Amino acid sequence: MSDNSPAPLDPVELALAQTPARVLVGRAGLGYRTSTWLRLREDHAAARDAVHTEVDLERDFGAERVARFGLFGVESQVASKGEYLRRPDLGRKLSDTSRERVRAECSSGCDVQVIIGDGLSATAVATQAPELLDRLHAAATQRGWSFGRPVFVRYCRVGVMNDIGDLLAPAVVVLLIGERPGLATAESLSAYMAFHPRGGHTDADRNLISNIHARGVGLTEAAQRIIALADQFRAAGRSGVGMTEVLGSCLSTHPASISEST
Repeated sequence: MSDNSPAPLDPVELALAQTPARVLVGRAGLGYRTSTWLRLREDHAAARDAVHTEVDLERDFGAERVARFGLFGVESQVASKGEYLRRPDLGRKLSDTSRERVRAECSSGCDVQVIIGDGLSATAVATQAPELLDRLHAAATQRGWSFGRPVFVRYCRVGVMNDIGDLLAPAVVVLLIGERPGLATAESLSAYMAFHPRGGHTDADRNLISNIHARGVGLTEAAQRIIALADQFRAAGRSGVGMTEVLGSCLSTHPASISEST
């Protein structure tokens, strides 16, 4: 009598399907196999490009989206990419000219204010932020929330949320910023969130949804979680330590303990 049961799955293939990490790749002598080494060099080059590439609003977001949102760019106090990498402190403050432009062109007191920052991965911003911005705007509008004019900040660090909070006094600030790229992906975006951010606030006053990319948190889930967490902030009148998502046991968020990696 023939056995029609399916063949057992290869445990190596099962393991490789669960992670982009370089596991079970074998070796040639004491080193990687040539195919593994070439993929490693390719991923390293992608990570370097993600850090050093500059965001271009028209190219990366499209002229129609830029016009629809009135999306415009300003700068931190950093003058160059090299200085950005050496001086994280300067990326946490807007330049004087940028402060005046934000004050002049953005509405104050909005329910949600989105900031887009290049951070350490322009690739992540170009890949994830345009569609996520659309989704956040649609979800906020559906709830009847006022949605502030989005701002792109070049050479941005997470602390710039406080500067914009001081200028515009929005209820909730959402910063979409490129994460430090790794050898698994250079396309990972973070969403830092804070309720009424202002000068003197620290990581303890913020929350973070990280790993927004194709193999991590998808754009649909990211938008749902951001809006749901904004709802919680508004109900509780605070953000940061002690605030956790209530979307289910598998979804949680933490105070922004890794923010200064960006």
